[in-house]
Amino acid sequence: MKDYMEKCASVLSIPAEQIPDEWFSKLSDDEKDSEFVAMQSKTYLQDAWGQFRKNKLALVSLVFILIMILAAIFVPIFSPYTYDGQDMMARNAPSSLQHLFGTDKFGRDIFVRVMYGARISLAVGFAAAFLNLLIGVIYGGICGYIGGRLDMLLMRLVDILYSVPTLLYVILIMLIFGSNIFSVLLAICISSWVGMARQVRAQVLSLKEQEFAQAAFVIGASRPRILFRHLIINCMGPIIVNTTLMVPDAIFTEAFLAFVGIGISIPMASWGTMANDARALIMLYPMQMVWPVMAISLTMLSLHFIGDGLGEALDPRKR
Repeated sequence: MKDYMEKCASVLSIPAEQIPDEWFSKLSDDEKDSEFVAMQSKTYLQDAWGQFRKNKLALVSLVFILIMILAAIFVPIFSPYTYDGQDMMARNAPSSLQHLFGTDKFGRDIFVRVMYGARISLAVGFAAAFLNLLIGVIYGGICGYIGGRLDMLLMRLVDILYSVPTLLYVILIMLIFGSNIFSVLLAICISSWVGMARQVRAQVLSLKEQEFAQAAFVIGASRPRILFRHLIINCMGPIIVNTTLMVPDAIFTEAFLAFVGIGISIPMASWGTMANDARALIMLYPMQMVWPVMAISLTMLSLHFIGDGLGEALDPRKR
């Protein structure tokens, strides 16, 4: 300690005896922690989840979607009624303890049909979003990273697909494959991945010239590794948000196709087919139309709120 005081005195150009003793006295515990700042270390996903939980509307929407998924799985299994079981003695019955949402013109339980329709509508929505994510990310990533003539050729193909009306694809596919879930998925996916591909391409074009991508190339990383392990990973925030917003679009498209009579065929129950069946009796029994329409509306709103919450949680610039 004495040697250290002498060194300090030589630096300050003052005698060592003039240095106050409190300069070298031990600090109390309170003084040691007076400027102590503690922050818990978090990963990117942990930080995103913490920000997402602060958005109450998005969190409630997530809970609603989870409840809807569980109800769609278990209600048709444990219910005493089936989605296609007819009871001609209980046609157009109002809501009761026996039939929570009432029955339709064939005596079928509407509550069970709504939950069974949730299976089809949610399955189509999530499957279409996953396929669009897979195709759009790969296609857009390759276009943006390779560039040149290949990029120009592939993007002109995207422009051609985008210019053809989607309804034309739908009609042709239904004529060839019939009205089933595969046809609906193919019709939705055949052109809806274009927006994802364009977004991924724009993100990759802006990221591939940055230092981390150039450094990966210099140390010998392969092109697929740079694309999928460095570039795609760094634009996952907008990709996840866009994928979340694809789900309600696919659900609405399936419901619209079923409502106009070119979607999933009866007796299979989706929300669109139920709304189409109730259209003829809307003046006499409007609640038969309200239940499937309400299911579609609440599900789409919830998914949009989840997408907005994810956008704020995954993008620090939006906070």
